[in-house]
Amino acid sequence: MEQWFTEPRIPLGRWAKIGINWLQDHAAGFFDAVTAIIDFLVDGFTAVLLHIPFLIVVFAIAALAWWLHRSWKLSLFVVAAFLIIANLGYWEATVETISLVGFATLASVVIGVPLGIASAHRPWLYSAMRPLLDLMQTLPTFVYLIPTLVLFHLGSAPGLISTVIFAIPAPIRLTHLGIVSVPASLKEAGEAFGATKRQLLWKVELPHALPTIMAGITQCIMLSLSMVVIAALVGATGLGTPVVRALGTVNIPMGIEAGMSIVLLAIVLDRVFRSPERKRA
Repeated sequence: MEQWFTEPRIPLGRWAKIGINWLQDHAAGFFDAVTAIIDFLVDGFTAVLLHIPFLIVVFAIAALAWWLHRSWKLSLFVVAAFLIIANLGYWEATVETISLVGFATLASVVIGVPLGIASAHRPWLYSAMRPLLDLMQTLPTFVYLIPTLVLFHLGSAPGLISTVIFAIPAPIRLTHLGIVSVPASLKEAGEAFGATKRQLLWKVELPHALPTIMAGITQCIMLSLSMVVIAALVGATGLGTPVVRALGTVNIPMGIEAGMSIVLLAIVLDRVFRSPERKRA
């Protein structure tokens, strides 16, 4: 009886390999161009940050924290956290991680927020995207890391693309949630005053949904940061590289120090880019 269900076996893996090989044969130029663009942007931004004196970058981020939250305690914590990271010897790796996380978050937000808005206005679109979003969030990252590595080769490109795949469901889902949660009475009031659909979006729906959208962006940053170790396995630089090296050599001090640097960076990014409205709530 079991053989009726197990034989013949569905060649799912072989079909996927055929598709990847076809892309390699017919779209290699496209993937090489995408790789070159991503490497240029990430490496260029990293080089610019590393060219600026360390203290100027630290105090600039602390000033940004003060401007966003008006909290001297947060600014002081930002300075202290980066000074600890620099003392541990991981400032350059931290800058590389910030660059990778920044571009991954930017790409996720640029794609995810409009998709979330469109899916909130078109329920059929969200119904069609939901299985794909579930797949992107539940599929082990190592599974789609393999085809991205084959198509984009070692470097920042496969790490960034895998990070975007992992992180983009958050802004899509939370943007959709924020838009559909707008009270009908607000929309009716806008329509009563003669607002067009575009005016309703920009002056009613988006302002009301902004805290939820910002929560999605913050979650996207944290999800991107959680991928730094995975991205290091395919050649991306950053704080994930010393963690992988420490794992391979059973180097406890290196692993603890690099892990603590990741924790401090995660706290800084979460506190700085958290929505002030959400914080007060």
